[in-house]
Amino acid sequence: MIVHQPLRILAIASIPGEAPPTWPLITEAMDHVRIDATTGVPDDLDGYDAVISIGAPSSRADSGKLLSHAERGAVWLVLAAGQEQKLPEEFGVQPGPVGPQTELRVMFTDGANPLGARLPDAVYAQGIYQPLEIHAGETETVLYVDYHYQHSSLLTIRGCGRGHLACTTLQDFGPLLIRRALYRLLRQCQGLAPAPERSLGIGILGYAPSVGRLHGIAAERTHGLHLVAACDLDQRRLDQAKIDFPGIVAYGKAAEMANDPAVDLVIVATAPNSHAALSIQMLEAGRHVLCEKPLALNAAESQAMRQAALANQMHLSCHQNRRWDPDFLAISQALADNLIGQPFYLETFVGGFHHPCGYWHSHAPVSGGTAYDWGAHYLDWIVGLLPEPVESVVGTRHKRVWHDVTNADQERIQIRFTDGREAEFIHSDIAATRKPKWYVLGTTGAIVGHWRDISAVKADPLYYYSWDDIPATEMMPALTLHRRIPGGSIEATQMVLPERDPHAFHANLADHLLWGEPLAAPLTDSMKVVAILEAAAASMAAGGKPEAVDGG
Repeated sequence: MIVHQPLRILAIASIPGEAPPTWPLITEAMDHVRIDATTGVPDDLDGYDAVISIGAPSSRADSGKLLSHAERGAVWLVLAAGQEQKLPEEFGVQPGPVGPQTELRVMFTDGANPLGARLPDAVYAQGIYQPLEIHAGETETVLYVDYHYQHSSLLTIRGCGRGHLACTTLQDFGPLLIRRALYRLLRQCQGLAPAPERSLGIGILGYAPSVGRLHGIAAERTHGLHLVAACDLDQRRLDQAKIDFPGIVAYGKAAEMANDPAVDLVIVATAPNSHAALSIQMLEAGRHVLCEKPLALNAAESQAMRQAALANQMHLSCHQNRRWDPDFLAISQALADNLIGQPFYLETFVGGFHHPCGYWHSHAPVSGGTAYDWGAHYLDWIVGLLPEPVESVVGTRHKRVWHDVTNADQERIQIRFTDGREAEFIHSDIAATRKPKWYVLGTTGAIVGHWRDISAVKADPLYYYSWDDIPATEMMPALTLHRRIPGGSIEATQMVLPERDPHAFHANLADHLLWGEPLAAPLTDSMKVVAILEAAAASMAAGGKPEAVDGG
């Protein structure tokens, strides 16, 4: 896999007995970041790229050690919220008076700051208001807050020899903008920030009019990505790609596109039975790979893909864009906020009573089978919400109506996790009435998501109006939170869904490749989905016999 340069942090609590900051939100899922925690300032600071302290040390000698370390090229970041101890004058700032507890609107001072690439323009954070008062030149305000119609500094940085001194009075590291700004600031001080003009060239391998065009639009609208090439065996599709994106280069062979030096990352958007071979070919050619779902048809293929990525130190991940669907995000946040206690049972369903399509999606030797299509997304949701290792899988299928295709009419996958939790996914093309899309049980409540069938009305100059049915799979369901309240009754609340960001997946991909930030859908989860699908297929072939999943 791609290797990111390490970031070694020493976290110090200046007050005896106070727990040192651990920054779990900053370092989560970033293997290249290492944090050592201690109390007091050690004599030997060599090997640390950054030092984070709560307040400044009361000892002049300890401050001297940290200043000398910064002068040699490191960064010293002080978390100064609520602190009364003065900072060394080299910081160029001092914490101001402590104000009230409130909600603060936090923004970058420079809207074009490269640290803010692909981040929201502003976020709201909780905490006390405490401005940083600047008293020396060459002190840069990175983040500020609007307060009483004034801009007040909340994160500053100043040069110190070959290194830097930074300070913040922020306390809420939950908002994405804040924790990413702090991480990126440390990387910038390491000299590892990507150049503002750095952009990754994207090549699409397999230009289906729908999927290929969506990837192309996302690349063009995501800062740090741009589309340079498309490849397909069908000349008509290549002609369409050049109409959709004038200026790109069209290739008829995968090897030709892999040799294009302008292509940094290849999106493999071909049929599933070719994912493994083509991904490995691109990885061995020195290209990062984003593979369409499912990642592969079996665990052996996904392992071979991972080994190729490791051997060539290239990126490999799967296009699990449904991790950004508003209903999934709302449920994830509800679980993180402990709104239903510990989740222990989860059901998901997709389908209806419709004739399967006539494309490769309905041909099992190419697609993998019924559950490999939507199941690649729904099972990814399951492993994202229930990350425990999988103990066993049971699969069942029905072939009763649609005999002109090789896919089953209905497939059900039941998953048992090592801690006893359970999950189920059903894809049915013979369901005259649908089950809820979501059914999640927890120890103190539940979440149910019902499908919504919506038709849009638009003006028609000849017939006055016309109807356009929005696919149910693209319309967000109605989510209801059910909670047991004191007295024993159940309270039902309609859940509010976040706004949909159609390009959030590609922004997250750019953040990972350019900054080393964590993927929302890591490769290990996509490999787990493939293992579940393979085990389910084996169980179906054996009449529903439970199948163990190696490695969980």
